[in-house]
This record gives sequence, structure tokens and C-alpha cells, in this order.
Amino acid sequence: MDFSYSPEEENFRQHVRSWLETNAPSDMRTGQDEDLTPDARWERQKAWHKKLYDGGWIGIWWPKEYGGRGASIIEQTIFYDELGRLGLPNGVNMSGVNLLGPTLIHLGTEEQKQRFLPKILPADEIWCQGYSEPGSGSDLASLQTRAVEDGDHFVVNGQKVWTSWAQHSDWIFLLVRTDPNAPKHQGISYILVDMRMPGITVRPLVQINGDAEFNEVFFEDVRVPKKNLVGDLNRGWMVAVTTLMFERVATGSFYRFEKTLTQLYDLARRTELNGKPAVEDTSVRQQLAQFAIEAEAIKYNDLRRLTRQLKGMPPGPEGSFSKINTTELNLRMCNFAMELLGPYAILEKGEPLAIDHARWSHRMLSARAGTIAAGTNEIQRGIAGERVLGLPKGR
Repeated sequence: MDFSYSPEEENFRQHVRSWLETNAPSDMRTGQDEDLTPDARWERQKAWHKKLYDGGWIGIWWPKEYGGRGASIIEQTIFYDELGRLGLPNGVNMSGVNLLGPTLIHLGTEEQKQRFLPKILPADEIWCQGYSEPGSGSDLASLQTRAVEDGDHFVVNGQKVWTSWAQHSDWIFLLVRTDPNAPKHQGISYILVDMRMPGITVRPLVQINGDAEFNEVFFEDVRVPKKNLVGDLNRGWMVAVTTLMFERVATGSFYRFEKTLTQLYDLARRTELNGKPAVEDTSVRQQLAQFAIEAEAIKYNDLRRLTRQLKGMPPGPEGSFSKINTTELNLRMCNFAMELLGPYAILEKGEPLAIDHARWSHRMLSARAGTIAAGTNEIQRGIAGERVLGLPKGR
């Protein structure tokens, strides 16, 4: 495998690096933005999204005719690699940019493209994803939210849950059951719903870290124009699968641990163990080295996945391996920070003795969610077992 980039690709990397280092807010680069309230952090990231958009970096893999750069897979990888190197977020409308927008480009009507696409990249309209329901998360096809035809409209009733950023969203792309008598993977439709319509109630779910990123969304006799149906009636499962394929493309870049590792090393230098800086303890140094080794292994696994993409091959099990390894390494690193902090780990934001403004405890409380979101790690292990080891499917 050749790990080198062409001169043109290296020039592109230097261009990306220079722009990010010049334009990235200093508080995002240092982690100080984590000290903001959730609402203030959202507004901070929305402003960063606008700056990325003005620089031409939002949706760089979108076709040029729809506002993107038409970036190659390598260019996408380089951009997200540099973004991750600095620990910077993508923006605030990724459900629109990475999921809905490309789906509409391929499957939407011309009217839908003209109406919705121009407002997605600049985040003039924020989108959220209405998939999971109570009892229908991992088994999404068992969803029960109903849409009944009534003239030129659908009337929607039901509930969605774990809907990220619904409280800030203008629109939601929604999976609904339009034929209750069809097999569960059939009879599902994919519709676009204005979140400001009468009958929609959003209830934020406060997480253990104090944030409210997730929400419950209730639909009571919500009338949705039939022109907002994407794809064919009762064939929404195929549209949803298309959306998920774009999610894999958009998230197929490297997860960078350099910033977290550097901060963890610094924490080990500033905390004590047995009367000495923790970093001087052999077991601490070994654990830090182990984290660095695993981060490097994840990088090379992602290079294998990149190679498949460059060869035009379908996504393989490497994505499941990467998802498991990145989320669990992140969780173990955060838990190790708690061990280094010792009794200081229990201090909350605002406490005068809290180290690093209690950012590590917030990260630790947030880290478990990563092992659940985007397909639980248990499901990912099932995929790896079936597709790599040839194990029988679980019942």
C-alpha cells in the first residue's frame, strides 16, 4: 500500500491547513468552547458553519452545480483529516448536508431540489432525522408512526425519539408507515416535514452530561403535502438505505485522536500520583503509549477502508471495526482522565478547584453515547461476526 499523496494532493492539504489555521476560532482549537452553555455552544458552532460555508468547505463532495466543490474521495479525506487534527466540528447542519441533500440530488423531484437544496449548505434551514422510535431503534423497520392519505396531504400521527437537534431544526426528513398491512420493510414512506407545522411538539431529553442534544418529537394530525414525498409511496425503505449509504461516505474519514492524546499527556504532567507527576509513573506511561498505538491502528484500518472506496468497491466491514474502535477508545481515554484527576473528577463546572473547567468529566459523561449512536457497537460486532468470521445470524 502506498501511503504517500501526490504533489497536487499535498498542495490541497497545505491549502486546507492554512485556511483552517487562519480562520478557526481559537476557543474551538483549545477546547474552551466546551465551557459554554449548550445553547451558546450551538450558536458558536452555527457561526463556524457559516464561516466554513463562506470558505467553500461545507459539502465539498456535493456536485458543483448544487454548490459543492465536487471534491474527490482523497480531497474529502484530506479535508476531514485536517479538520480532525485541530479537533474542529464540521458544522451544525450535517443531517442536511451529509444525509438529506445527497439523497435529494439522486432521488428528489426537480421541484424538491430547487426548493430545498439551496438552503442546506449555508444552514439557512436546519434539518434533523426522524428515524428512531420508542421500541424501533436498532430494529428501525418496525416503526409505527403512521401517515394516512387525505386528498393532497398525508396526516401524520406518532412519535420519534433520540432526534438530534430537533429543538433547533426547521425541517425533518421522516420515515412513516403508509401501509400497515405490508411486510415491515415495505409499506414505509419517506417524507419531508416542516417542523413549524401545527401538531408537532418537541421535548428535549436532558442527558447525564447536562446537555439536551436529543429530543422526543410528537406528531398529532400533522398535515404534510404529498409533494414532499421522496421516492415512491411505500418504497421509503430504499430511500432510507440510500441516505444511510451517504452517511457512510460522509463519515468515512479518519477519526483523529492527536488533540485528545496531547491534552491527556498534558493532564498527566499536571496531576500527581504518589507525590510525583503522574506522567513519570511507569503504568501511566504504558497506558498513554497503548492509547497512541490503538489510535494509529485505527488510522491504518481507515486507510484500508479508503482503499476500497478508491477501487470503487462497496463499503466493507472496516466501517464497523472503525466505529467500534474509535468510540470505545474515546470512552477509555476519558475514563483514564477520570483516574488521573482522582477526587478532582467529581467537581463540576464553576467549582474554583475544577481542573480544566471540568471538561474531562463532561467528555466522559458524553462518551458512552458514541457507542450507541449510528448503530450500537453490539450491532457492529454482529456485522463483523457475520461478514468477516462467517458466524450465523443472531436471533
